[in-house]
Amino acid sequence: MKKQVFSLLVNNNTGLLSRVAGLFSRRGYNIDSITSGTTMDKRVTRITVVASGDEQSLAQIQKQLAKLEDVIDIKILEDGRSVCRELIMVKVKADAVKRAEVISIADIFRAKIVDVESDSLMMEMTGTQSKVEAFLDLLSAYEILELARTGITGLSRGSKDVRMFEDD
Repeated sequence: MKKQVFSLLVNNNTGLLSRVAGLFSRRGYNIDSITSGTTMDKRVTRITVVASGDEQSLAQIQKQLAKLEDVIDIKILEDGRSVCRELIMVKVKADAVKRAEVISIADIFRAKIVDVESDSLMMEMTGTQSKVEAFLDLLSAYEILELARTGITGLSRGSKDVRMFEDD
């Protein structure tokens, strides 16, 4: 199975994210991750969807997404031709004795300590999916109390295929 990242530019209309997710569930496709947020133009939202499947399934997903009324543009974000990142926040049980060990792991991965309590540390880290997995793998030696992941978001490299919008 291949993993593919779809970057959609869509009209910022109510219920669109639900329609995109519904397209996947109606056809039995799985969403590995989905993120959404407005662009510099508040009328336009970027939705990044990561899906897995064979070549035929992924091509069908792209065709079905293109049929949605509010979809303006679809890009496939390919390795080497795009930059994709994920944000995680993780809370680890760490008393005064273990705190230095956990902080040293955070430093290696350039994670930021965002909260410290007497019995725990909360960190945030942004990186590729493999960097996130490696960070979590090292932290698994400690008790992870809570974990939140944003899912992948990304942009293609360069300015050749940037879509500009005219004011009405």
